[in-house]
Amino acid sequence: MNEDRDHGVIFFDGVCNLCNHSVQFIIKRDHKDYFRFAALQSDIATQKLSDFDFNAEDLKTIILLEGGKVYLRSTAALRIARQLSGGWSMWYGFIIIPAFIRDFVYKLIANNRYRIWGKTESCMVPSPELKAKFL
Repeated sequence: MNEDRDHGVIFFDGVCNLCNHSVQFIIKRDHKDYFRFAALQSDIATQKLSDFDFNAEDLKTIILLEGGKVYLRSTAALRIARQLSGGWSMWYGFIIIPAFIRDFVYKLIANNRYRIWGKTESCMVPSPELKAKFL
């Protein structure tokens, strides 16, 4: 799909409440309409990520497909923030912190996200006006 070159695609845990709220947060601040979204549990995620080596452990992270490259965990989050309006792009400055440190904090949150924020029975269904943002 050529659209992947024009848009960053965010793959997220579709049953995670924190992840779903994060998607809503991104949509509200994505004034350039840059991002597209797909749940990690979806067939489209399986298809688009099939060329990359992932295991079940990777379902505990956000994945950004951008320019034919895949970014995980804190690197994905910072690259996403870089595209957002409202001063959120300044968070990208944290990219100078080594990934193993950033990812340590990221993994602490990811490993406890269901316990703290809960999870839903099924993936979110986008409203009709947001449907074009979801693959």
